[in-house]
Amino acid sequence: MAFFLRRTPNQINPFLFNKFIINSTNNCNLFGISNKLFSFLGRYESTKAAQLDHQFYSSEDDDLYYPSSHSQGMDVPGGKVTFTSEMTFIRESGKTRVPCYRLLSDNGEPISTQNHQLVSKELATSMYSNMIKLQVMDTFLYEAQRQGRISFYLTSNGEEAINIASAAALSLEDIVFAQYREPGILLWRGFSLQEFTNQCFGNNGDYGKGRQMPIHYGSNKLNYFTISSPIATQLPQATGAAYSLKMDNKDACVVAYMGDGCTSEGDFHAAMNFAAVMEVPVVFICRNNGYAISTPITDQFRSDGVVVKGQGYGIRSIRVDGNDSLAIFNVVRAARHIAISEQRPILVEALTYRVGHHSTSDDSTKYRHVEEIQHWKMEKNPVTRFRNWIERNGWWNEEEESHVRNKFKKEMIEAIQVAEKLEKQPLSEMFKDVYDKPTKDLVEQENFLRETIKKHPKCYPSDVTM
Repeated sequence: MAFFLRRTPNQINPFLFNKFIINSTNNCNLFGISNKLFSFLGRYESTKAAQLDHQFYSSEDDDLYYPSSHSQGMDVPGGKVTFTSEMTFIRESGKTRVPCYRLLSDNGEPISTQNHQLVSKELATSMYSNMIKLQVMDTFLYEAQRQGRISFYLTSNGEEAINIASAAALSLEDIVFAQYREPGILLWRGFSLQEFTNQCFGNNGDYGKGRQMPIHYGSNKLNYFTISSPIATQLPQATGAAYSLKMDNKDACVVAYMGDGCTSEGDFHAAMNFAAVMEVPVVFICRNNGYAISTPITDQFRSDGVVVKGQGYGIRSIRVDGNDSLAIFNVVRAARHIAISEQRPILVEALTYRVGHHSTSDDSTKYRHVEEIQHWKMEKNPVTRFRNWIERNGWWNEEEESHVRNKFKKEMIEAIQVAEKLEKQPLSEMFKDVYDKPTKDLVEQENFLRETIKKHPKCYPSDVTM
């Protein structure tokens, strides 16, 4: 695992890991990551100086960035720059793509001779059980939408590892700003299947009082900010929250999740720049699943994915296999530690694939081949991969698999039955909690709606209390 930096000519080696005490003679293995891997995690005097490391670019690239004929430099705002008489444009991208950190092969076998049993049996089986629970919940609530029992839903199929493994690496004190494909973080933190189901049904048990679309979960108790539909709005908010943690000297960080489509929004760039300049403890985790709804990444950006975008803002970044639970757990735990201990932002690009449709409003076969979907579903399934690994360790078997799946299925059936019987929120709740006292325009809107319902009662739900 390497957080990528570029060294300037004649600069002292930045890869002195002075924020960690690592003694190579006694083979200290912080976070379960080898000393060799962590030797990449250097600390500049300022985040603003962080750039890509030589190791991942050819000597040709170095010549483009640093021509051989240098004259004396000049102090300018931001630091000293050198001059050259050679006119050279920085290449749009390197010949070599940034490598992807990985610990398990597609079939769940360790890819290195190093000991990568980074998690205990208890933690590993808990992670896998929660992946199953997430799958079961997705299946039942997706079908509930298809049956007309709820209005909308989207699944995390193919991205279960990012959900659960990253959540397992965090503290409950860490503040989460998710997008809409991270219910697994809430699941890991203790949000019950009943609570998820109540939100999707918009009943009296819904903490949002029925005013949000399904899957727009939130929990003050679990430090999980309520989901909002507009793309990337959570990113500047996350950066601001991280700044508040910095001001209060909290031993916690903010974790902001996004899809690759978010990186095309202005809010992404504003958040990156603010986070880097203010040096705040925030971990940005991008699920690069290949498609922003129906737009493939080839039509979205020319860069080498998302990981290289961090360099432009001076943010330490890493690319990880998003279908490898061990790798994600390892990376997020390390990223969290660096963000807090060094008070700096981290960008994590998790390469994965959305197996399901974008949502129940989408038919993904219109813009991608069924064969492609099946390949990722069968050959690169993150849940299967992790199960293979824990089975090799003797921590799981078919009997346990059957027991756990049946248990969660029963819980989901009961949750849906309960959710359907609970009353809906009264109409008046639509207009509360906006201001301390209802404003004139809100009163007018409520009166207008009530009059409209009286005139056209058949057009509105009969189970909503007026």
